[in-house]
Amino acid sequence: METALVTGGSGLIGKHIVSGLLKKGYAVISVDKEDDGYNDGKPNYQFVKSEVTDRNKLAEIFQNNEIDLLVHAACTVDNDLGPTVTEKEIKESAQVDSFLYRYAMTEKVHKIVLLSTDQVYDFPKSREPIREDDDLKITTNYASMKYAAEKALITEVQYNELKKDPGDASSVCCIARYSPIYTLDYTDNLMAKLKDPKDGELFIAGRGQYGFQMCCLHNLIDFILCFATSADDQSYAGIYNVSDKLLTTAADIIGFMRENHHLGTVAQKNPMAVIAKLKGLFTGNKQDEKTNYRYLDVTKLENNNMLDNTRASKLVNFRWDIHNTT
Repeated sequence: METALVTGGSGLIGKHIVSGLLKKGYAVISVDKEDDGYNDGKPNYQFVKSEVTDRNKLAEIFQNNEIDLLVHAACTVDNDLGPTVTEKEIKESAQVDSFLYRYAMTEKVHKIVLLSTDQVYDFPKSREPIREDDDLKITTNYASMKYAAEKALITEVQYNELKKDPGDASSVCCIARYSPIYTLDYTDNLMAKLKDPKDGELFIAGRGQYGFQMCCLHNLIDFILCFATSADDQSYAGIYNVSDKLLTTAADIIGFMRENHHLGTVAQKNPMAVIAKLKGLFTGNKQDEKTNYRYLDVTKLENNNMLDNTRASKLVNFRWDIHNTT
């Protein structure tokens, strides 16, 4: 039986990663500051209560267990961080990355998955799908934190390649750049797409036929599980875009919320083409734009940017969307 270590294993994302890996036959060690109880009592599950910054506790886990798979879900918005990402959290994340990857390489972990974000991309004005090798633009705190985590992993992999013994297998590393997540019950990221950053009012522009790249949580979990079970050589290593197949429109979100949840008044505002031209109409706080993961830049509503998830689709069929999520 292979053993997986999941950091942030009690968060919204982490607990589902743990559950999925258990179903796939892994023994799973979950590390988090609190146990939410979601996977308690399941066979082959072990919870370790620890701050992810506790070097000694992590060292003990690696020394006492043969870890085959590391899924680094800690220091992730919607998992164990709130929507406002602080400089302190950025520094803590960098601290964690520096020794977590070193432990993983030293103990010869076979596969590593890092949860990152599509916020690292430069979303263009064109509607060409964004590929993994497209331009980056690090402007938000969260993008800065996750891009630093990506670079730290790549650096550690390169360093390990130079010093490892001939014949030793290399770790197969995956960086998953995924879009904002949602489920049937977790709707914070969906609702943020309807919120005017100026006054917090819910609004829709025109008929709401503009879209956002989102990721049903089940699509993200399916991808991680498929990578864990299929990635058996270096051809699987690298960066993957993970998202729903199609954009989620504002109209979709409103229909979904009205069918499944309470939704207050939604104001109808000028069509997108007009909104984009009205300079200053939705001027938000620049600090909020940098620190708030869910900040909505209204001037980009008509861009309809999509991720090209062709590479990830070779591993998994992204079958979930806002219409069938559970």
